[in-house]
Amino acid sequence: MPQQDKNSERYIAIARACLRAINDSSSSKSSQQEKIQAVYEAIDKAFQAEFQDYRQALLVMTTVLEKIASGELTAEATASLAKKTLNQYEHLKPASAVH
Repeated sequence: MPQQDKNSERYIAIARACLRAINDSSSSKSSQQEKIQAVYEAIDKAFQAEFQDYRQALLVMTTVLEKIASGELTAEATASLAKKTLNQYEHLKPASAVH
């Protein structure tokens, strides 16, 4: 799937969460502040869900970099580990970085 489509899907998921929260709050008898808080929480929850893959990738890549930085690996093993990790997260690369 092209990167632009993935980004569109992410924005659409976040927009749907916002609209759902707005629609839900419009029929409630909550205060204006409570309605704003509900929409804010829906936005936050949607962003958290959409960026979970990035947080997971960051943890894995940090671990890989720490292993490489330890100097315990041969040059060949270092290159292999780096390539394997990059390939695993190819889908998260920005469109401008995909070759």
